[in-house]
Amino acid sequence: MTGYYDIVLGLIPVSLITISAAFVVAGFTLTFAVAAASTVGVALVGHALFVNGPVDASTRTDTSTANASRDTPVSAD
Repeated sequence: MTGYYDIVLGLIPVSLITISAAFVVAGFTLTFAVAAASTVGVALVGHALFVNGPVDASTRTDTSTANASRDTPVSAD
């Protein structure tokens, strides 16, 4: 099953190739096309890290898991 982060990892090279190709076809230089297209990849990574960042299952604040985690001992290992 593909998740959000799998889709983001797939979109990074796809966006880089397609946007670069569109800029080159439009008449821009390859250097500008790759630089401009890479900003989309950076934006995707930034969104995945900071806007929709990965969350550890133990840090979620669901009422069902919050009550269960208080009753279980914490492992010191």
